[in-house]
Amino acid sequence: MTIFACYCRDAEGSGPKREENFASHLANIEANMAALKVAGPLKDGDHTVGSLLIVEAEDAAAARTLLEQDPYYAAGVWESIMIDQFLGVAGGWVGGATWKK
Repeated sequence: MTIFACYCRDAEGSGPKREENFASHLANIEANMAALKVAGPLKDGDHTVGSLLIVEAEDAAAARTLLEQDPYYAAGVWESIMIDQFLGVAGGWVGGATWKK
């Protein structure tokens, strides 16, 4: 399995759609918790501008499939999705500097 950073940028004016689909989005997150390393909204002050999900999947296509099943995608909240392989090599979440272990 591989880790992917998934950057989902909201469409302009999608705030009402985000609110309408919030409960179903959270239900989808809960249903896919095993594949998620971390997930949460991207903010610009009090305004939500997207979502960042760190996903474990077989490949980028499988990560995209997971995201495209989210109610935010179906409702048009997310205007774009960027997916890149991610290697967590330093920081508190990975236990420091992995090259020193």
